[in-house]
Amino acid sequence: MNSQADLLKELRIDRKPGPPPSRRGLWIAIAAVVALLVVALAAWALFARDRGVEVRTAPVVASGGGAGTSVLDASGYVVARRMATVSAKITGRVREVLIEEGMEVEEGQVMATLDPVDADAQRSLTAAQLAAARTQVGNVQAQLTEAEANARRLAALVEQQLVSRSQYEQAVAQRDSLRAQLASAQRNVEVAGDQLKIADIGVDNTVVRAPFDGVVVAKAAQPGEIVSPLSAGGGFTRTGIGTVVDMDSLEIEVDVGEAYIGRVKPGMAVEATLNAYPDWKIPAEVIAIVPTADRGKATVKVRVALKEKDPRIVPDMGASVSFLEQARPEGEAQRRTLRVPAAAVVERDGDTVAFALAGEDRVERRVLQVAGGAGAQREVLSGLAPGDEVVLDPPADLADGDRIRIAPQ
Repeated sequence: MNSQADLLKELRIDRKPGPPPSRRGLWIAIAAVVALLVVALAAWALFARDRGVEVRTAPVVASGGGAGTSVLDASGYVVARRMATVSAKITGRVREVLIEEGMEVEEGQVMATLDPVDADAQRSLTAAQLAAARTQVGNVQAQLTEAEANARRLAALVEQQLVSRSQYEQAVAQRDSLRAQLASAQRNVEVAGDQLKIADIGVDNTVVRAPFDGVVVAKAAQPGEIVSPLSAGGGFTRTGIGTVVDMDSLEIEVDVGEAYIGRVKPGMAVEATLNAYPDWKIPAEVIAIVPTADRGKATVKVRVALKEKDPRIVPDMGASVSFLEQARPEGEAQRRTLRVPAAAVVERDGDTVAFALAGEDRVERRVLQVAGGAGAQREVLSGLAPGDEVVLDPPADLADGDRIRIAPQ
């Protein structure tokens, strides 16, 4: 019985209240829920929100119709109209080179010398031949003086019939022969003198001089090398000492498309910009339009003169030029033009359009009327206003009202 009573007591439900819950666990649960909410919001902001397309923009520029308006843009290179690779007139071994790259030289300045041994020997021989010819003239002159005196004496005696006429005639013949020999000897002296001058030129040819004032841009030979005005092949013979450029003859050559060459006129004002110095605007003007076209590229070459001379301008530099509209006569109305980068103008559904910023993160599709233009700029007649910002290279799927993000500069 006692064992059954004990078993019944164990099955009885204990209705006493338990210990109160811990506050630390409650705060941990709340913090976990908040963290999950923060992560969810960040994920939504990162992935679910429409951030827009990243684009680059440029402003619409307004300008008057004066000489500062570009009607055509082109690119080209700085070239020198006066440049020479200086070489010796003869083949010889270089003895001394007196130039370095970047060195300024004057006309006639010695740039290098060749070994003069052969030229000096030839000159010495020619000088000796001239001296021998002059000695021969003196000898013949002495014989002629004696023969003339003898002929005069016999002429007096033959009149007195003291000598035969044959003796007189023989003396006259000898005199005339010596006169001819004297003329020949004198001519030999002149020839020997001319040969000496040629020998002097040969000696002078061993000295290489600058043909004009300029700057050395290349040094092509070293002492001990063989130089020749003609290439000997094999890579062991130099054909030049160095290259000299007249920096005052620098100009820009640009290739203009055939379709736009009608906008360019000789004497037209030009603004040039070197690729190395994009913030430096150099005033220039058109020298000439070369009267021939490149069939392969469909371009015409235009020569542009630089009005500023500066050591920073060197041959073969890349340059871009803007051909400026001619100034209008005083009193004529100036037409205000708008210009936008050509990269902002696209064709969509048969219309010429651009996408202008509407607010901070939206774009608006604008239908444009353009007047033309080539190169980096287009002239806009309607559809945009001064100060508008337009999207450069708009994506093909960009539409009116789309959200955009401006790319950092």
